[in-house]
Amino acid sequence: MNLPVVSGARTLPIRACILEKVKKADFDAVKQDAQAIYLAQNRAQAEAAFRAFRARWRGRYGPMVRQLERDLPELLSVFAFPAHLRKKLRTTNVIERCFVEVRRRTRPMVCFVNVASVDRILYSIFQRFNLEWKTRTLNLFTQAA
Repeated sequence: MNLPVVSGARTLPIRACILEKVKKADFDAVKQDAQAIYLAQNRAQAEAAFRAFRARWRGRYGPMVRQLERDLPELLSVFAFPAHLRKKLRTTNVIERCFVEVRRRTRPMVCFVNVASVDRILYSIFQRFNLEWKTRTLNLFTQAA
């Protein structure tokens, strides 16, 4: 099964970018309309939800809507995958977990002697991740192939 490459990590940052540009009075409504796009059951519903989003918010937030429209094909690429994989593909939890681990390991050190010392600690953290993930089977993904 040939699956397209998806940039699932973009959903959260795009959603955050949308919401940070919205006035407080419109925040909940914009959030709900944006959720209708990425939580749709299929691509056709997501495109219909975007058209409704565009019609409602183009007047007040034109630049934001145009940016979302430019990014829409990439954002909706997640719909090329089976439904049970979409949440995993569109979230950034794994990436966020890596950064939490880096902060947890480096915070007690307060300062570093030089750049090489930072490189060594980061290398060791990510080397450990690589070793752990090397033997880890992602059941959801192996079952879809």
